[in-house]
Amino acid sequence: MSKAEHNVYPVLLAGGTGTRLWPVSRELYPKQLVKFIGDYSLVQSTMKRLEPVLDVNRVRIVCAKEHFHETARHMNGIGIQPDGKIICEPCGRNTAPAILLAMLDVLKKEKDAVLCIFPADHVIRNIPLFHDKLKSAIKLAEENYIVTFGIKPNYPETGYGYIEGGRAVSSGACIIKRFVEKPDKKTAERYLEAGNFYWNSGMFAFRAGVMLEEFKKFQPVLLDMMMEINAKRSLLTKKRYEKLDNISIDVAIMENTKKGVVLPSDFGWSDIGSWKSLYDFLPKDEKNNVIDGDVVAENTTNCFIMGRQRLIAVNRLDNMVVVDTPDSVFVSDIENSRDVKNIVATLKQNKRKEYQQHRTIHYPWGSITLLEQKDDFKVTSLVIYPGSMYRMKNSAAFIKQLVVVSGTVKADTGRGLRSLGRGKAVLISSKGFTAILNSGDNPAEVVCVETGK
Repeated sequence: MSKAEHNVYPVLLAGGTGTRLWPVSRELYPKQLVKFIGDYSLVQSTMKRLEPVLDVNRVRIVCAKEHFHETARHMNGIGIQPDGKIICEPCGRNTAPAILLAMLDVLKKEKDAVLCIFPADHVIRNIPLFHDKLKSAIKLAEENYIVTFGIKPNYPETGYGYIEGGRAVSSGACIIKRFVEKPDKKTAERYLEAGNFYWNSGMFAFRAGVMLEEFKKFQPVLLDMMMEINAKRSLLTKKRYEKLDNISIDVAIMENTKKGVVLPSDFGWSDIGSWKSLYDFLPKDEKNNVIDGDVVAENTTNCFIMGRQRLIAVNRLDNMVVVDTPDSVFVSDIENSRDVKNIVATLKQNKRKEYQQHRTIHYPWGSITLLEQKDDFKVTSLVIYPGSMYRMKNSAAFIKQLVVVSGTVKADTGRGLRSLGRGKAVLISSKGFTAILNSGDNPAEVVCVETGK
């Protein structure tokens, strides 16, 4: 492929909460930050597979402000400097505002550019074929097309939207005739038989200048409001942002534009939208099970079983999902496992913290894990990153004992700075704040035991 006329920027959309993958995916730690497959989280894997076709140092990631620090940590974890590359939305407003926000950010730096849009929580099996299609998409974008990757269906899936392709254009693409909402089983079977219907992957490529003209034509109010916000970042507030239309890029632009083309693709794509889709994607053992963790499975077939904290023992299960986390267990038949979203809605309605957070909560300085809690005591584990400090609030009604499990920290208890190595402890009984500093090169872990006086 000849060198592109414009610089190419990958844009990752990382604003979802992944409720269909509860209890692992939660509001404060959504699926894109989870390591479901291999050594990398989904957002890390999405970035890594873009190379060498795209320069990941040009990446823009659009995420919720609550996920900024963890997203930055995941970028650092694979050698990508996050400064200036993360764009935080104060609240979610669907894909059209998210894409427009990233596009206007790029146009502050470039007169024009090609943008490639990727959900941060999808997986792809055949990377070389993906790279070939990515090169074709960039070429089509340079020809002023707005490209969407259409996945060739290999079974009548009812959980995806479809795109109907029309006459052929260059690079194997075809004109988009129409977008179709999630069909019923019979309709999906007809689409599969017709051969010109494709799953809507949510991945796009286009010139920023071309897309800007389409926003002017079809979404002028949204564009004007976003340009005002983009001109002065202090205007990027929740109050202002939630006034934007909650609208997808498909509805806002793709269903209206005359420049849209679908690029048929078959590179082993999955949106990992449910435990069923994750099970379908992963390799199976000789009994057609996917097992991750400390699991003993007797007479069990066609199951997805995952748990990393304790032993899971199952017997005579078939077509089931069992997912264990420190504070919750989810059990369902595989086919209906996406209905977990209804459970999450119930938890949220009942104000249960399990819908939102894990026992481990991540912060810029490290993390806090609740190990045990009763009426008269609480035990937590603090992990403090190198060069970071945690300011712990104390109460006169409680006594806290800090025990260093690993690393070395300096604790300011109000009576001077004390250096504490592994196995050392300090007692805190006065109100105020205790500063705990990790000045070492590795994370330090401190266990805090809190009891009433």
